Amino acid sequence: MRFRPCIDLHAGMVKQIVGATLSDDAAGHPQTNFQAEKPAAWFADRYRRDHLTGGHVIQLGPGNAEAARAALAGWPGGLQIGGGVNIDNAADWLDAGASHVIVTSWVFHDGRIHMERLRQLTHKIGKTRLVLDLSCRRRDNAYLVATDRWQTFTSEAVTYALMDRLAACCDEFLIHAVDVEGRCAGIETDLVAYLGGWQGLPVTYAGGIASQADIDRIESLGSGNIDFTVGSALDIFGGHGLRYAELAKRYGPSDRPDQVDI
Repeated sequence: MRFRPCIDLHAGMVKQIVGATLSDDAAGHPQTNFQAEKPAAWFADRYRRDHLTGGHVIQLGPGNAEAARAALAGWPGGLQIGGGVNIDNAADWLDAGASHVIVTSWVFHDGRIHMERLRQLTHKIGKTRLVLDLSCRRRDNAYLVATDRWQTFTSEAVTYALMDRLAACCDEFLIHAVDVEGRCAGIETDLVAYLGGWQGLPVTYAGGIASQADIDRIESLGSGNIDFTVGSALDIFGGHGLRYAELAKRYGPSDRPDQVDI
């Protein structure tokens, strides 16, 4: 079980946003929990110094490319990149320093999965450089993959059958529980328990983590097989529930150097 750090970008700035409030409406403003004074590259350098790999940079809408590239340059090979990634720009992001590209909307298109698109992308960049984002929202008794900054429900439910099918074409899965993302009100326990029963590729869960008790619950429900990302509850993002330095020490690599929290 590993701590996977994050850098969420909105309008070129590092922010923590309530996921379900994102919108393409130009007049709409997502609910923002935190807006950093420090640039994305500062966070990337912090993760580099703590030897934390496998974290992600997510571009939430347009206007984030410059900040994203600066973050990747700050931790070459240490961060994944998502948000607007497709077959035309995936290789460019890898060349910019990303370890992997994270893809949802380009593969889950028009409400369903397009396996031919996925196969083309895998052929172009390689299975080992691709993370599929299965971020989802609950509808009735199913967790449906959500695209377009989590605004659009697809017809594809997160199931073992779907994950088995996709595992041949990617290296990892990233799954945000969108309904609780950014709310610091607890994790989506049913989803975590379900994911913990799947035996396959690495899975990173994000959404609702507010305290160490939530992390302990992920470890228990997920049988230690699920990595996790913390956003709004983390002190470096203005939160009060968890300290970054403690998570980096406890859930980071065993050979990391000791760092002093800033």
